[in-house]
Amino acid sequence: MKVFLRELEVNDAEIAWEWRNDPEVWKLTGRKWNNHVTQKIEEDWIKKVKEEKDSVRFAICVGDEKEYVGNVQLTNIEKGSGIFHIFIRNKNYWGKGIGEKATKLLIDYTKANLELKAIKLLVRINNKAAIKIYEKVGFCVENIDNENISMIYKI
Repeated sequence: MKVFLRELEVNDAEIAWEWRNDPEVWKLTGRKWNNHVTQKIEEDWIKKVKEEKDSVRFAICVGDEKEYVGNVQLTNIEKGSGIFHIFIRNKNYWGKGIGEKATKLLIDYTKANLELKAIKLLVRINNKAAIKIYEKVGFCVENIDNENISMIYKI
């Protein structure tokens, strides 16, 4: 399946706001989302993060129809590293290799466009599918606690 990244756009909120209200999507992130997100809240969030100087954020799209299925991003870019986040929000695309391809694309983008030495991430210890992807693309475990695994990709 063809996967590509494009800049996150404000009109992505038309789809993404519904994903933000799905507890099944959130449980693997380790975060609790207690607020109901409206389309307006999502639009405002996208506008805000597009202005950030210390992050890059992309929509993950698949197929010839360029269907928007999730987000991938680097945040807290400073001092040679950034923090990796990925979210395949459209559950129809879970387990189809989209996360691995999007992760590789963001790594390639980082190598070509950012002067970073490392990409870091935090993943829930029970998110076995994500851990497998991260290890496959070259992330290494830095630390493990009762709930999370810290990983790093050295560029």
